Amino acid sequence: MEIYENRPGQSNNQPWLLSFTVLVLIVFGTLAILQTAALGLLPFVFGISFEQLPYLLGATLDHPNARLAFLFIQGLGGGLAFFIGGWIFIRFVDRKTLRMDKQLDPHQFENLWIVLPMLIGFVLFNSLLVYLNMNFDFPEALSGLEASFRAKEDQLMELTKYLTDFESIGEFLLGVLVIGVFAGIGEEYLFRGIVQPKMHQYTGNAHWGVWITAFIFSAIHFQFYGFLPRLMLGALFGYLYLYSGSLIYPIVAHILNNTLTVTLVYFNKLGIMEFDMEEADQLYWQYVIVGLVIFLFCWNWFIKSNKNQVYE
Repeated sequence: MEIYENRPGQSNNQPWLLSFTVLVLIVFGTLAILQTAALGLLPFVFGISFEQLPYLLGATLDHPNARLAFLFIQGLGGGLAFFIGGWIFIRFVDRKTLRMDKQLDPHQFENLWIVLPMLIGFVLFNSLLVYLNMNFDFPEALSGLEASFRAKEDQLMELTKYLTDFESIGEFLLGVLVIGVFAGIGEEYLFRGIVQPKMHQYTGNAHWGVWITAFIFSAIHFQFYGFLPRLMLGALFGYLYLYSGSLIYPIVAHILNNTLTVTLVYFNKLGIMEFDMEEADQLYWQYVIVGLVIFLFCWNWFIKSNKNQVYE
């Protein structure tokens, strides 16, 4: 069960729409402030002038520190902003607590090992949804909308490739820190820690809370051709929190998922193994089936190990 409680001696139950609107404003305000601060530090930390910023943000800057600078902006104005913005909202607006002392109780770590094989199985099975989403064809009447979505997808893919085209082990490790650790902690703290229990409270149904939050989580990435698999991934993170009662599970799963992708990209560049983020024209049913079997086995074990949790 999610933990989102009033602080001792305090009670603050605002109308749901007002509360959610304030949360959005605080998070995006924090993001804007931190990204502005990150941009302002670029000339001093990375030797990139303000005149070069449009090329950096457009992923076309040829500079030895360009990728490090981009990761710096992403880390400070991405995952970290989500965490800080969420914390400000909880502490000073909603005056709630996530009871992190309870969520970090040592017994919560006893079954954490199951997350890795579960995630691997889920990723293999989710390749089916990646394939279906990437190869979705619009009707002729919506060809203009399809072209717009494709153009946006291509733009984001170029940014992703630029960000993950690591030239050294140092860039790779910074990529793991920013894309894996910071994003995993910040996004799960905000979406599963705050948004999901609030949606649960607003709708009165835990499952609605999971799926509405997963929808929002996928939508803010602004990638139509990745929407469905990311929706399912968000739902997985949501149920990991719901059934364990600890954010540690979705945070670890999120970090592992992002780190796995970053590592595969780096290994592909080193020639250790083949991996192409853009490849979605083939579907390997054997991977889908094996992944589903692994995931269901791990999920069943996970549910049984958390059978004493209370759900609503």
